[in-house]
Amino acid sequence: MRRQINLNCDMGESYGRWTLGHDGPLMELVPTINIACGFHAGDPHVMRRSVELAARAGVEIGAHVALPDVLGFGRRRMAITPDELGDYVLYQVGALRAFVESAGLRLGHVKPHGALFAMCGESEEYALALLGAMRDLDPALVAIVGGPAVPAAAAATGTRAVPEGYVDLAYQPNGFPVLERAKRAWDPAEVADRAVRIAREGRLPAVDGSVLSVEVPTICVHGDAPNALDVARAVRARLAAEGIEVVPLTRMLAEEE
Repeated sequence: MRRQINLNCDMGESYGRWTLGHDGPLMELVPTINIACGFHAGDPHVMRRSVELAARAGVEIGAHVALPDVLGFGRRRMAITPDELGDYVLYQVGALRAFVESAGLRLGHVKPHGALFAMCGESEEYALALLGAMRDLDPALVAIVGGPAVPAAAAATGTRAVPEGYVDLAYQPNGFPVLERAKRAWDPAEVADRAVRIAREGRLPAVDGSVLSVEVPTICVHGDAPNALDVARAVRARLAAEGIEVVPLTRMLAEEE
Protein backbone atom coordinates (compact mmCIF):
# COMPACT_ATOMS: atom_id res chain seq x y z
CA MET A 1 0.00 0.00 0.00
CA ARG A 2 1.25 3.46 -0.86
CA ARG A 3 1.53 6.08 1.84
CA GLN A 4 2.06 8.78 -0.78
CA ILE A 5 0.55 9.50 -4.17
CA ASN A 6 0.73 12.29 -6.72
CA LEU A 7 -2.32 14.00 -8.20
CA ASN A 8 -2.09 15.62 -11.63
CA CYS A 9 -4.72 17.68 -13.41
CA ASP A 10 -5.22 18.82 -17.01
CA MET A 11 -5.64 22.59 -17.19
CA GLY A 12 -5.39 25.61 -19.47
CA GLU A 13 -8.11 24.18 -21.69
CA SER A 14 -9.94 27.43 -22.35
CA TYR A 15 -9.72 28.95 -25.81
CA GLY A 16 -10.35 32.48 -27.03
CA ARG A 17 -13.60 33.68 -25.43
CA TRP A 18 -14.56 30.13 -24.41
CA THR A 19 -13.78 29.28 -20.80
CA LEU A 20 -13.45 25.77 -19.37
CA GLY A 21 -12.63 24.71 -15.84
CA HIS A 22 -11.66 26.38 -12.57
CA ASP A 23 -7.89 26.28 -12.87
CA GLY A 24 -6.98 28.65 -10.03
CA PRO A 25 -8.93 26.85 -7.29
CA LEU A 26 -7.88 23.44 -8.65
CA MET A 27 -4.22 24.40 -8.32
CA GLU A 28 -4.76 24.63 -4.56
CA LEU A 29 -5.71 20.94 -4.54
CA VAL A 30 -3.21 19.28 -6.89
CA PRO A 31 0.59 19.63 -6.89
CA THR A 32 1.12 18.80 -10.58
CA ILE A 33 -0.61 20.30 -13.62
CA ASN A 34 -0.60 19.68 -17.36
CA ILE A 35 -1.21 22.78 -19.48
CA ALA A 36 -2.82 22.45 -22.91
CA CYS A 37 -0.61 23.72 -25.72
CA GLY A 38 -3.09 24.88 -28.36
CA PHE A 39 -3.71 21.71 -30.37
CA HIS A 40 -6.81 20.41 -28.56
CA ALA A 41 -7.43 23.46 -26.38
CA GLY A 42 -5.63 26.49 -25.04
CA ASP A 43 -4.08 29.39 -26.91
CA PRO A 44 -1.04 31.63 -26.29
CA HIS A 45 -2.92 33.93 -23.91
CA VAL A 46 -4.42 31.03 -21.95
CA MET A 47 -0.99 29.38 -21.78
CA ARG A 48 0.58 32.54 -20.37
CA ARG A 49 -2.18 33.02 -17.80
CA SER A 50 -2.01 29.36 -16.80
CA VAL A 51 1.73 29.63 -16.19
CA GLU A 52 1.20 32.78 -14.13
CA LEU A 53 -1.40 30.99 -12.00
CA ALA A 54 0.95 28.04 -11.60
CA ALA A 55 3.78 30.31 -10.49
CA ARG A 56 1.60 31.81 -7.78
CA ALA A 57 0.36 28.39 -6.65
CA GLY A 58 3.81 26.80 -6.69
CA VAL A 59 2.71 23.72 -8.65
CA GLU A 60 4.73 21.59 -11.06
CA ILE A 61 4.11 22.32 -14.74
CA GLY A 62 3.94 19.88 -17.63
CA ALA A 63 2.93 20.14 -21.28
CA HIS A 64 -0.38 18.51 -22.23
CA VAL A 65 0.29 17.70 -25.89
CA ALA A 66 -2.41 16.53 -28.27
CA LEU A 67 -3.45 15.80 -31.82
CA PRO A 68 -4.38 18.95 -33.80
CA ASP A 69 -8.12 18.60 -33.18
CA VAL A 70 -9.73 21.57 -31.44
CA LEU A 71 -13.19 20.64 -32.75
CA GLY A 72 -12.99 17.14 -31.25
CA PHE A 73 -11.09 18.28 -28.15
CA GLY A 74 -8.29 15.89 -29.06
CA ARG A 75 -10.41 12.84 -28.32
CA ARG A 76 -10.61 11.58 -31.92
CA ARG A 77 -7.90 9.42 -33.44
CA MET A 78 -6.05 10.71 -36.49
CA ALA A 79 -3.94 8.91 -39.08
CA ILE A 80 -0.52 10.54 -38.69
CA THR A 81 3.05 9.40 -39.25
CA PRO A 82 5.56 9.07 -36.38
CA ASP A 83 7.53 11.96 -37.89
CA GLU A 84 4.42 14.13 -37.81
CA LEU A 85 3.84 13.17 -34.19
CA GLY A 86 7.39 14.09 -33.27
CA ASP A 87 6.96 17.51 -34.91
CA TYR A 88 3.66 18.07 -33.10
CA VAL A 89 5.30 17.27 -29.76
CA LEU A 90 8.30 19.54 -30.36
CA TYR A 91 6.03 22.37 -31.49
CA GLN A 92 3.74 22.19 -28.47
CA VAL A 93 6.33 21.53 -25.79
CA GLY A 94 8.59 24.23 -27.20
CA ALA A 95 5.78 26.77 -27.13
CA LEU A 96 4.80 26.07 -23.55
CA ARG A 97 8.42 25.91 -22.42
CA ALA A 98 8.93 29.44 -23.74
CA PHE A 99 6.16 30.73 -21.47
CA VAL A 100 7.40 28.66 -18.54
CA GLU A 101 11.01 29.76 -18.82
CA SER A 102 10.09 33.41 -19.40
CA ALA A 103 8.36 33.22 -16.00
CA GLY A 104 11.55 31.88 -14.42
CA LEU A 105 10.15 28.37 -14.00
CA ARG A 106 11.01 24.91 -15.34
CA LEU A 107 8.94 22.53 -17.44
CA GLY A 108 9.20 19.09 -15.87
CA HIS A 109 7.02 16.65 -17.77
CA VAL A 110 4.94 15.92 -20.85
CA LYS A 111 1.59 14.13 -20.94
CA PRO A 112 -0.27 13.16 -24.13
CA HIS A 113 -3.95 14.06 -24.16
CA GLY A 114 -6.99 12.00 -25.11
CA ALA A 115 -6.64 9.83 -28.19
CA LEU A 116 -2.91 10.56 -28.43
CA PHE A 117 -2.33 8.95 -25.02
CA ALA A 118 -3.77 5.64 -26.22
CA MET A 119 -2.01 5.86 -29.60
CA CYS A 120 1.38 6.26 -27.90
CA GLY A 121 0.61 3.52 -25.40
CA GLU A 122 -0.39 1.03 -28.08
CA SER A 123 2.19 1.75 -30.81
CA GLU A 124 5.93 1.55 -30.23
CA GLU A 125 6.48 3.76 -33.30
CA TYR A 126 4.34 6.52 -31.80
CA ALA A 127 5.85 6.01 -28.34
CA LEU A 128 9.34 6.34 -29.84
CA ALA A 129 8.28 9.52 -31.65
CA LEU A 130 6.88 11.06 -28.46
CA LEU A 131 9.79 10.13 -26.22
CA GLY A 132 12.41 10.84 -28.87
CA ALA A 133 11.11 14.37 -29.37
CA MET A 134 11.14 14.93 -25.62
CA ARG A 135 14.71 13.64 -25.38
CA ASP A 136 15.86 15.89 -28.21
CA LEU A 137 14.38 18.94 -26.49
CA ASP A 138 15.31 18.10 -22.89
CA PRO A 139 16.44 14.62 -21.78
CA ALA A 140 15.31 15.39 -18.23
CA LEU A 141 11.64 15.63 -19.23
CA VAL A 142 9.45 12.88 -17.79
CA ALA A 143 6.53 11.45 -19.77
CA ILE A 144 3.25 10.63 -18.08
CA VAL A 145 2.06 7.86 -20.39
CA GLY A 146 1.31 4.18 -19.98
CA GLY A 147 0.63 1.16 -22.15
CA PRO A 148 2.43 -1.92 -23.46
CA ALA A 149 4.46 0.01 -26.06
CA VAL A 150 5.99 2.47 -23.60
CA PRO A 151 8.64 0.52 -21.62
CA ALA A 152 10.64 -0.54 -24.69
CA ALA A 153 10.43 2.94 -26.19
CA ALA A 154 11.59 4.51 -22.94
CA ALA A 155 14.55 2.14 -22.78
CA ALA A 156 15.44 2.82 -26.42
CA THR A 157 15.36 6.61 -25.98
CA GLY A 158 16.86 6.74 -22.50
CA THR A 159 13.88 8.65 -21.16
CA ARG A 160 11.67 8.13 -18.14
CA ALA A 161 7.97 7.37 -18.55
CA VAL A 162 5.45 6.67 -15.79
CA PRO A 163 1.80 5.55 -16.05
CA GLU A 164 -1.12 7.31 -14.42
CA GLY A 165 -4.33 6.07 -12.84
CA TYR A 166 -7.88 7.20 -13.61
CA VAL A 167 -10.48 7.85 -10.95
CA ASP A 168 -13.01 9.84 -13.00
CA LEU A 169 -12.94 7.67 -16.12
CA ALA A 170 -13.94 4.04 -16.57
CA TYR A 171 -11.37 1.48 -17.68
CA GLN A 172 -11.47 -0.66 -20.80
CA PRO A 173 -10.34 -4.28 -20.33
CA ASN A 174 -7.07 -3.39 -22.12
CA GLY A 175 -6.16 -0.92 -19.37
CA PHE A 176 -6.84 2.26 -21.33
CA PRO A 177 -9.56 4.69 -20.21
CA VAL A 178 -12.97 4.99 -21.81
CA LEU A 179 -12.78 8.43 -23.40
CA GLU A 180 -15.70 10.78 -22.85
CA ARG A 181 -16.12 13.22 -25.72
CA ALA A 182 -17.78 15.60 -23.25
CA LYS A 183 -16.57 15.02 -19.69
CA ARG A 184 -19.48 14.03 -17.46
CA ALA A 185 -19.86 14.67 -13.76
CA TRP A 186 -18.84 11.73 -11.56
CA ASP A 187 -19.98 11.13 -8.01
CA PRO A 188 -17.20 12.65 -5.85
CA ALA A 189 -17.53 9.89 -3.24
CA GLU A 190 -17.12 7.20 -5.90
CA VAL A 191 -14.09 8.95 -7.35
CA ALA A 192 -12.54 9.28 -3.89
CA ASP A 193 -13.11 5.55 -3.28
CA ARG A 194 -11.33 4.74 -6.54
CA ALA A 195 -8.38 6.93 -5.56
CA VAL A 196 -8.02 5.08 -2.27
CA ARG A 197 -8.24 1.71 -4.04
CA ILE A 198 -5.40 2.71 -6.36
CA ALA A 199 -3.23 3.83 -3.45
CA ARG A 200 -4.11 0.88 -1.17
CA GLU A 201 -4.54 -2.02 -3.60
CA GLY A 202 -3.20 -0.90 -6.98
CA ARG A 203 -6.30 -2.43 -8.59
CA LEU A 204 -9.52 -1.22 -10.20
CA PRO A 205 -12.32 -2.93 -12.15
CA ALA A 206 -12.79 -2.58 -15.89
CA VAL A 207 -16.17 -2.13 -17.57
CA ASP A 208 -16.41 -5.88 -18.26
CA GLY A 209 -15.93 -6.76 -14.59
CA SER A 210 -12.30 -7.85 -14.90
CA VAL A 211 -9.84 -6.46 -12.37
CA LEU A 212 -6.87 -4.49 -13.64
CA SER A 213 -3.51 -3.79 -12.02
CA VAL A 214 -3.17 -0.03 -11.54
CA GLU A 215 0.27 0.33 -9.97
CA VAL A 216 0.94 4.00 -10.62
CA PRO A 217 2.75 6.90 -8.93
CA THR A 218 0.23 9.50 -10.08
CA ILE A 219 -3.54 9.83 -10.41
CA CYS A 220 -5.26 12.12 -12.90
CA VAL A 221 -8.18 14.26 -11.80
CA HIS A 222 -9.67 15.85 -14.91
CA GLY A 223 -10.19 19.59 -14.80
CA ASP A 224 -12.91 19.73 -17.47
CA ALA A 225 -15.60 17.86 -15.51
CA PRO A 226 -18.59 20.02 -14.48
CA ASN A 227 -17.92 19.22 -10.81
CA ALA A 228 -14.12 18.97 -10.99
CA LEU A 229 -13.64 21.08 -7.85
CA ASP A 230 -15.99 18.91 -5.80
CA VAL A 231 -14.23 15.80 -7.08
CA ALA A 232 -10.75 17.10 -6.27
CA ARG A 233 -11.81 18.18 -2.79
CA ALA A 234 -13.39 14.79 -2.11
CA VAL A 235 -10.27 12.96 -3.30
CA ARG A 236 -7.96 15.09 -1.16
CA ALA A 237 -10.16 14.70 1.92
CA ARG A 238 -10.51 10.94 1.54
CA LEU A 239 -6.80 10.39 0.93
CA ALA A 240 -5.97 12.48 4.00
CA ALA A 241 -8.46 10.50 6.10
CA GLU A 242 -6.73 7.29 4.98
CA GLY A 243 -3.30 8.64 5.89
CA ILE A 244 -2.16 8.91 2.27
CA GLU A 245 -0.09 12.03 1.58
CA VAL A 246 -0.42 13.90 -1.72
CA VAL A 247 3.04 14.93 -2.94
CA PRO A 248 4.62 16.41 -6.10
CA LEU A 249 5.49 14.03 -8.92
CA THR A 250 9.20 14.82 -8.62
CA ARG A 251 9.13 13.63 -5.02
CA MET A 252 7.28 10.43 -5.92
CA LEU A 253 9.79 9.62 -8.63
CA ALA A 254 12.83 10.47 -6.50
CA GLU A 255 11.65 8.11 -3.79
CA GLU A 256 11.05 5.31 -6.34
CA GLU A 257 14.59 5.45 -7.71
